[in-house]
Order: sequence, then structure tokens, then C-alpha cells
Amino acid sequence: MSDRYGFEGVRPLAIVTGGAKRVGRAIVGALAQGGCDVLLTYRTSGEEANALCEELSREGGRVRACALDLSNPDKAVAEATRWSTSLPRIDVLVHNASIYPPSPMDQPLGEVAAEAWRVNALAPLFISRELAPRLAESALPGGGSIVAMLDIHAMGRPRRGFIAYSMAKAALHEMVRSLAIELAPKVRVNAVAPGVVAWPETGYESDPAAQQKYLRRVPLTRAGTPDEAAEVVRWLALEATYVTGQTIRVDGGRWLT
Repeated sequence: MSDRYGFEGVRPLAIVTGGAKRVGRAIVGALAQGGCDVLLTYRTSGEEANALCEELSREGGRVRACALDLSNPDKAVAEATRWSTSLPRIDVLVHNASIYPPSPMDQPLGEVAAEAWRVNALAPLFISRELAPRLAESALPGGGSIVAMLDIHAMGRPRRGFIAYSMAKAALHEMVRSLAIELAPKVRVNAVAPGVVAWPETGYESDPAAQQKYLRRVPLTRAGTPDEAAEVVRWLALEATYVTGQTIRVDGGRWLT
């Protein structure tokens, strides 16, 4: 029997927040190619989300999209409750959606910090809590899996002008470690922390000169790709059956410099 999205419960089911573009799109593709049905969420990228669903469906996958605004955690929890009660199974949850707002110290910080906290930290925690019982029912080897997308620059390599983002992502890092204890042994919780695998579309680091300056500190001398980050997510979600509470850096060695 299928649910409102048409999932039948035969294949593992993954939920990916922010799955319409950039790294999220690559994660959806990697999980679909890994044998999962995928429910992706988007906030404003509905056209891109629907196009991705159609593309992957033509390749034999079952991928569906759902609008979700993580800036309102109560609404996010309400949608997670609907997933919990209506989806035939839930095996993987990927927290990819985030916002990257600049927050210079000479500008007002209140609302930008509050929204970064809601989107990048609170909503992932609340959704994880809501879906944990269903994830614990997963029949996958190693059980259910949560993977969060972090950032090496919120783990001790801070960037100037992004304190609100960095604080919220640092909280997400601690969520991963805490949930790994709270949800064991039936749910594994891990993270992927890129350096740069997709340059920002606006702002200082969208400038080629700034990008080259950054890459001079990367031992592998190049930016990563969304597909490289997505492959690590797929491995953690589906294959790393004895790994929990870990963060894998995908940064070309930038952490070392």
C-alpha cells in the first residue's frame, strides 16, 4: 500500500532536507542510485525540486518533493509528524538544508542569529526527535541513519563575518554527537563537514580571486564537488554500519592548514 507520495515501502526511504539544488541535489541522486526512494524538501526551489524528481524518476527511482520552511520549527515538526504517521518506512534522514547569512559585528545581529539558529540547529533537532521512533524500526544493516551536513569553518576554522551561521552550525555538530548517544543502538548519527564543495553563489567567496586565495590553503589544490560530498553521505547512511557519532571532513586537507 502506498502513501500520499506514492512510496510503497519496498525500497529504503530517505528524507533529504534542502535537496533541490547544489550539494542537496547530489545527495538525493547518490541515495537514489544507492537503491533508496527519496523524499526531498525545498523552501523556494520548487521548480528545481520537481525537475529533479522527474529526472530521477526517468532513471528508475522514486523521488518526491515537499515544501518545507525550516525557519518555523513548529511547522517543520508538524510536517515531520505527518511523515511519521503516513510514510510506509523511514530509514535515512539527511539534514542538508541550511542558511548562510553574513553577520558582521557592526550590523544588527538579533534576527539573523535567531533565524540561523532556527534553520540550522533547532529544526534539525526537532525533526530528528520526531522521526527517531520510525528510524529505529529500519531493517537496514546497521539500523536507521541520520547524517547532518556541517562545515569545517564552524568547527574551529571560523570565517570573519559569519558568527551567527558558525554558532548555529557548531550547535548542529554537538547535536550529532549527543544524538549518537541518545538514539543508539538502533539509529546511527554522523556528519559530513565540507570545506568548499560548492562555492557560494553570492558574496565575497563568489569572486574568483577570493576563491583562488582560499585554494592556496588547500593541500589538494582544488575545490571539492557536490558529488564527492554526496558519496560520503551515501556511505555513512547505507554502508558504515559500525560508525556513529563521527564527522567526516571533506575538505581536501584544508583542516590541516
